[in-house]
Amino acid sequence: MNDQAENLRRLIEMNDKKEAKVIAVVSGKGGVGKSNVCLNFAISLSNLNKKVAIIDLDIGMGNLDILMGLTPRFHLLDMLENQLSIWEIIEESKVGISYIAGGSGFSKFADLNEEKRQRFFSQIEQMGQAFDYIFLDMGAGATKESLKFVLSAHEVFIVTTPEPPAITDAYSMLKYIYLQEKDKPLFLIVNRADSEMEGTRTLNNFKHVALQFLQKEISTLGFIPNDASVSKAVKAQIPFVIWNKQAKASIAVNGLASSYLGVGKQSPTKFGQFLYKMKKMVKI
Repeated sequence: MNDQAENLRRLIEMNDKKEAKVIAVVSGKGGVGKSNVCLNFAISLSNLNKKVAIIDLDIGMGNLDILMGLTPRFHLLDMLENQLSIWEIIEESKVGISYIAGGSGFSKFADLNEEKRQRFFSQIEQMGQAFDYIFLDMGAGATKESLKFVLSAHEVFIVTTPEPPAITDAYSMLKYIYLQEKDKPLFLIVNRADSEMEGTRTLNNFKHVALQFLQKEISTLGFIPNDASVSKAVKAQIPFVIWNKQAKASIAVNGLASSYLGVGKQSPTKFGQFLYKMKKMVKI
């Protein structure tokens, strides 16, 4: 068991229990930088003294480990197949957050037998007591299995870029979530804006369309500017908020995280709500 996981376990034993807020991070299409936004946002929260974990559920296309320069030893499925504890599969990153790889086999979550599903929930429940925030990095688009996690999460971050195809697909994702659960808190982040005007316009237009056609009020967290430092950080396998703290993208993401904490405090949640919804989804 790695040191960070051991420390988390000890915190729980010392009754320093938390109530993790679960945030699903989605996009309508691939290529908008969703995972990179998720990772760097999580690190920014960690830098604000929050305990943060990410579960990579971008099945088949997950690249969070690459962005951090990690080679996962275990995946979620290993916890079930090899009787490992949640603490044994949590990876300790060098960037201040914890990470769990989903693995390709976890795409068949609904096919797990009742014993394995019960074990999954009992282990995840422990994780919820150790973190302030747990991010679910979902795959692009929507599948039957991924939507179970999205709809169970307390909140959803929708990541898009200003390009029309990305906006159209992001709106389709928003509409689907809304039709399933009208009161789900939704937050919009625009990535790779070429200017402040473009970023602000995209945020405002998206919010206006959601309000006009769905009568849904969404929170616009803000935009991240197009920044050459991001691609350099990706090549170096170092999150850009660490690679260059003074980069425009880094300053923007840090600002988004600070802004979010002000909003998040207004909506307290219980981790048990996430577990209850997930169990209902898989009919345990």
